[in-house]
Amino acid sequence: MKKAAIIGATGFGGLGLIDILLRHPHIEIRQLAARKDVGKQVSEVFPHLKGFCDLVVHSPEDIDLTGLDIAFFSTPDRAGMSLIREFYKKNIPVIDFSGDFRFTTPGDYAVYARNRGFEGDHLAADLLPETVYGLPEKFADRIKQARIVGNPGCFAVSMILGLLPAVESGIAASGTIICDGKTGVSGAGKNSGEANLYPQRHDNVNSYREGTHQHVVEVEKVLQSAGGGDRKILFVPQIVPLNRGILTTMYVDINKRYDAESIFRAYSDYYNNKPFVVITERSPNTADVRGSNRCLIRPIVDGRTGKLIVISAIDNLVKGQAGNAVQCANIMLGFDESVGLDVPAFYP
Repeated sequence: MKKAAIIGATGFGGLGLIDILLRHPHIEIRQLAARKDVGKQVSEVFPHLKGFCDLVVHSPEDIDLTGLDIAFFSTPDRAGMSLIREFYKKNIPVIDFSGDFRFTTPGDYAVYARNRGFEGDHLAADLLPETVYGLPEKFADRIKQARIVGNPGCFAVSMILGLLPAVESGIAASGTIICDGKTGVSGAGKNSGEANLYPQRHDNVNSYREGTHQHVVEVEKVLQSAGGGDRKILFVPQIVPLNRGILTTMYVDINKRYDAESIFRAYSDYYNNKPFVVITERSPNTADVRGSNRCLIRPIVDGRTGKLIVISAIDNLVKGQAGNAVQCANIMLGFDESVGLDVPAFYP
């Protein structure tokens, strides 16, 4: 059994990792850490874990690195910068949930940080060239050798998976791609404050960070690496009154030689043998992926405008966070990428 530590264990991301790793046949949770709830059993924080996981939560500085095979940092932006170096020195692979290690240059990180509203230089800039973007459907070979993996943003997963086949195959014409994304309130995290109180969220929808969302940076970088040039993404996210789930709709100008049938075939071929991406002729619902590591994608050509419409659905807490991280961990540790993750959505 491989031994794992989870730092940030008492947030939604940490809880997602615990839920998945409890059923993983080859990885066991050895240590939990967080800034809050230190000294408590994690089952005191999440009572549904009683008898399944009763490990005590420690301070991140008190984690014993001895014998660890992998560490998950389910921590906010900038929290892991000063901690991950010690794991790196001990040659312990790390998967970080924040935006701290999604980029290989300080310049790219600075754009992300500015959109996020942060100031200050990256505190571990020398480690950025070592990082690998943690999207297995595109970078599995690099993830296999990585020591630091930056887990993608949840919206980024939904957009990138929806757009990669169109960009790489030449279906997408040049020009801006417009993306509309709707997310449940859990995307803001466990300590998201007044804006996500029930009276604020119930029967209410609002947009935010219109055109400046931090995940746009990583989407554009990945599409650029896939032959997308300096293509721009115009993205407007909205929060809807759901606990979990992301539904993204993308609008793409296409080269005229492609029709609906050839595009559907291109998408199906691209994700052949990718166990967690399903190309469907039925428009996906967020309920179809709730609790699952799947991404459902429907590509449609609008007959009137000639544009490609791509609809993708993921669970922001699974494929958009903890599930994707475990998928990366499986690859890093030499397991089949689907181990511990090959379960259907819980429905209804």
